[in-house]
Amino acid sequence: MKVLVIGGGAREHALCRSLSLDPAVTELHCAPGNAGTAELAESHAVDALDGAAVAALAERLGAGLVVVGPEAPLVAGVADAVRARGIPAFGPSAEAARLEGSKAFAKDVMAAAGVPTARSQVCATPEEIDEALDAFGAPYVVKDDGLAAGKGVVVTGDLAEARAHALRCERVVIEEYLDGPEVSLFAVTDGTTVVPLQPAQDFKRALDGDEGPNTGGMGAYSPLPWADPKLTDEVLATVLQPTVDELRRRGTPFSGLLYAGLAITSRGVRVIEFNARFGDPETQVVLARLRTPLAGLLLAAATGELADLPPLTWDEGAAVTVVVAARDYPGTPVTGDPVTGLDAVAAEEDHAYVLHAGTRRDDTGRVLSAGGRVLSVTATGPELAAARARAYRAVSRIGLEGSHHRTDIAARAAAGA
Repeated sequence: MKVLVIGGGAREHALCRSLSLDPAVTELHCAPGNAGTAELAESHAVDALDGAAVAALAERLGAGLVVVGPEAPLVAGVADAVRARGIPAFGPSAEAARLEGSKAFAKDVMAAAGVPTARSQVCATPEEIDEALDAFGAPYVVKDDGLAAGKGVVVTGDLAEARAHALRCERVVIEEYLDGPEVSLFAVTDGTTVVPLQPAQDFKRALDGDEGPNTGGMGAYSPLPWADPKLTDEVLATVLQPTVDELRRRGTPFSGLLYAGLAITSRGVRVIEFNARFGDPETQVVLARLRTPLAGLLLAAATGELADLPPLTWDEGAAVTVVVAARDYPGTPVTGDPVTGLDAVAAEEDHAYVLHAGTRRDDTGRVLSAGGRVLSVTATGPELAAARARAYRAVSRIGLEGSHHRTDIAARAAAGA
């Protein structure tokens, strides 16, 4: 099977890595890709947001499966354009992807499906914003209704900061703060059958101790030794399956990857948000542990045959990923600096590898930074402590001027806290 992956971040590199290890995949392509995916897949300079161009490329390549990675192409209808050519696509339609593209739409779906979530109010005027902020109180949770590349959410005790963020957005969802640890749970679905993957936890704040501004994610780990063993089954029954059923009832079936961002609160599991694609950086650790061949799983979702697949198999060990970010990220990151140490990690580190997020090669073949999150350094081990040690040892070999990373990814979980 020939597979085309759309996107150019660490999520897509992780997808390409897993697909490259699948014996069913005879050719692997990525558009537009990055310096890391280029080592595994043939790169194509196609605009990932241009559905017609992506579909034409898939047709020219004779692709048997197109995997749409990022949220923006999904919301733009790229998967629809591919399916219109008769090519299986992993990723929801533009209508179903509104589950991520509009926080207000997601809240409406959850209300209809009886999915537990935070109380909220959709606001479009300064008066509505002030009313909602006053009603819910601090900590204030303000979410841009549209896509914001992981940076549209502000959680703060500062009323002025919350109000300023809300006023910058065309429309916002303001909601009650949910206490308790956060969990990311992915599920593959064909619109009827829902197959959950293993849970993970990511770290959104830029600095150690969950300090600093929100980012797209600075690291992740899986599994979660502190979580209730029944968590996945509970979320499948109360969140994932009801949501998929409700979207099908509305005539907009969701086929692809449904990502539930959850808070384990004192009152039970609550949904923070839905995403319509694999999350970054959680994908890096979840796929590191998946032993079921990935291509067959994604193709079954794309063709409505998930119910026929045997149960997924998983590595019993752990995985940790640490993001190496460019100077000044998550503000305006400095790009164009050389990245060193990649060969040393490949040659000297067992069970550790580097996934490229924001990179490119110059005319001489050097790898340069090309985004805010530059690399996801990922490692596996028999337990979290070993995986964590291997990941940070590999990080220590990477050189990027002015870069920063968190030093506490999975630290509490590895210590049993």
